[in-house]
Amino acid sequence: MDASLSEIDAVFLDLDGTIYLGGELIPGALDFLNRCQDKDIKRFFLSNNSSRSVSQYLKKLEDFGIPATKEDVLLSTHDLLSWLKNANVSQTWLVGTEGMREMLEQEGITTNSSNPQYVVLGYDTEISYDKISQASIFLHAGVPLVASHPDMVCPSPEGGLPDVGAYLAMFKVTTGKDPEHITGKPNAGMILHKIEELGLQPERCAMVGDRLYTDIAMANRAGCVGVLVLSGEATMADVNQLEDGAEQRPHIIVNSVAELL
Repeated sequence: MDASLSEIDAVFLDLDGTIYLGGELIPGALDFLNRCQDKDIKRFFLSNNSSRSVSQYLKKLEDFGIPATKEDVLLSTHDLLSWLKNANVSQTWLVGTEGMREMLEQEGITTNSSNPQYVVLGYDTEISYDKISQASIFLHAGVPLVASHPDMVCPSPEGGLPDVGAYLAMFKVTTGKDPEHITGKPNAGMILHKIEELGLQPERCAMVGDRLYTDIAMANRAGCVGVLVLSGEATMADVNQLEDGAEQRPHIIVNSVAELL
């Protein structure tokens, strides 16, 4: 398999650092998406960034001139919702954005409970001291913690910004508590349910992303082709430090999606 992706039926595309960086499209991203359409390759947008709702992502994609439907967008928040429902959780204290709050409450999950079953941590770009101090109080009292994804930083043109992994480190220092569970990439279920729904074979699907420990690790866990783009977080120095057989090792490495197809 090479950058032509000649035997691929569907591509799962990370967003931050892969399709766009901050408020700017990655050069060549639109042409790549057009090539997907021309070659009848299904494409889906996949993000661990839980700061936005599906509707907010669709608006951002639309602003970039990228047509998409809600079925095309898979978020770590979807994985989190599935986990909360399976655990019969309806009462939470959310450290997350209004967009994330909207998605949870639409599914009947209270996000500001005075007696929460879980503290739920997302990528909160609207974070406040009140949110994190009350979360810390609940954690000290024995309420367990679940996080939407493990990403340490969110890529930006100016450098990495604090993401959920950084917030987890903060809560570890202040409360000594680790999360009971972390959803999102690299959990294989994040894409396998869509692959199964489409009736596709994992080995004929590619996961394209800029992070070794989430995007590429998930691709390998799911049995998909892992394509690393160097337009976001990971560098060749990071790849060269991987041990042989590491689940973070990509099958294909390109500078950006502009080199694919």
